[in-house]
Amino acid sequence: MSGMKTDLYQLTMAQGYFLNGRHEQEANFNLFFRKCPFKGNYAIVAGLRRAIDYLQKFGFSKKDIDFLSNEKGQDGEPLFKQEFLKYLKKLKFTCDVDAVIEGTVVFPREPLIRIRGPIIQCQLVETALLQIVNFHTLIATKASRIVRAAKPNKVVEFGFRRAQNPLEATDAAYLGGCSGTSNTEAGLERGIPIKGTHAHSWIMSFPTELESFEAYAKAMPNNCIFLVDTYDTIQGVKNAITVGKSLRAKGYPFIGVRLDSGDLAELSKVAREMLDDAGFESTKIVASNDLDEYRIKELMEQGAKIDVYGIGTKLVTAYDQPALGGVYKLSAIKEDDKWEYKIKFSADKIKQTLPGILGLMRLTKEGKFFKDVIYDITNQNEEVVMLDGKLQAVHDSDNYTVSYLLQRIFDKGHLRYYSPSLKEIRARVFSQLDMMSEEIRNPFSEKEVDAVVLEHNYKNIFYNVRMKYQIGEEQ
Repeated sequence: MSGMKTDLYQLTMAQGYFLNGRHEQEANFNLFFRKCPFKGNYAIVAGLRRAIDYLQKFGFSKKDIDFLSNEKGQDGEPLFKQEFLKYLKKLKFTCDVDAVIEGTVVFPREPLIRIRGPIIQCQLVETALLQIVNFHTLIATKASRIVRAAKPNKVVEFGFRRAQNPLEATDAAYLGGCSGTSNTEAGLERGIPIKGTHAHSWIMSFPTELESFEAYAKAMPNNCIFLVDTYDTIQGVKNAITVGKSLRAKGYPFIGVRLDSGDLAELSKVAREMLDDAGFESTKIVASNDLDEYRIKELMEQGAKIDVYGIGTKLVTAYDQPALGGVYKLSAIKEDDKWEYKIKFSADKIKQTLPGILGLMRLTKEGKFFKDVIYDITNQNEEVVMLDGKLQAVHDSDNYTVSYLLQRIFDKGHLRYYSPSLKEIRARVFSQLDMMSEEIRNPFSEKEVDAVVLEHNYKNIFYNVRMKYQIGEEQ
């Protein structure tokens, strides 16, 4: 049961809805983010598989109820009423859920998940959904940026020992484009290719570096990537070549060397020349040591001869931006069988929300991204005309192929969607990015990309709601 994966204020609000007889009132919430992470141009939405698992298990166990029954208010009396706790014990998830499929490129303000159902349920699932989608989307996006920077070279995730949530971080990193991981649990549980060789401690446990390489080659002749910077990197490469020749004579490949410190650009150039001169043109050079997309860009500009980048801390911790900042907002509530739209206002407009039950269209032309359109599904204007799978909008003379990005996941609490495999989702990331312009997918450009909001759907709504609360007309 997963109902306790929440903040206390979700439960206190839930009790408030219940005691005021509003708990079954139908509401609509949208999950979205306001700004692309890492000062970038896009995000890769992720976490839907985890969110589905959470919602399927949603509920409160006897242990949960016993714990809540012992919580006290400021007056020393029970915080939660017994009748509310009895209701919670029987509560099942019965909402409709629509979501953007994992691996999709998305932009600010776009509804990633739309939940409609009894307000008490919509409220109680907020915290967990935000945690899941925020974390997975953040790491998947970071991985995508690093992989884009390293292209055409490969990126392997090495972050287990630094990650706050290793398995989930590895999952999201692979989804975002990494080709493998050092995390063996992720190989077991998620089917992600595992990569690795030995550490400095292996080398230091032997009298000499050469002896350590020889011993490793004897034990693991089909997995030899030698870490060459424990003492002197150039000598380390020489020792690796010596053992590589022995491996070759026995019919085994000399897979590679790894650089983990020093001037990676210059050392990789020297190592490449030494390996080529020894006839090991196909032997790879792997580099690690606090790398990210910015450091990789510098190395490539310096002409580094690196084939594989091992990325740890700065990927799995989203080092330069540790939170996505996704939010979950009420946008409509049903009063007397009629939807009433809700808006959160903000003095600086940054936190102002979009009202209504939101849909999301993607317009493409000849297979390339044109723009996204946020619209209210209960109030489509004649400007949006569906004709044979085409959307006519923006330019009367041009036809754009339209796809609806929100897909039905749960129908009144019943699962209607089955997620593709992690490998298929990973492939979707690459195909999605291929649809985007280089200006959007380049991790180092700063192009503002935003969904177009159909103003005819919203200008009157903003005005009417502002007048209702005597805020005044939108300026």
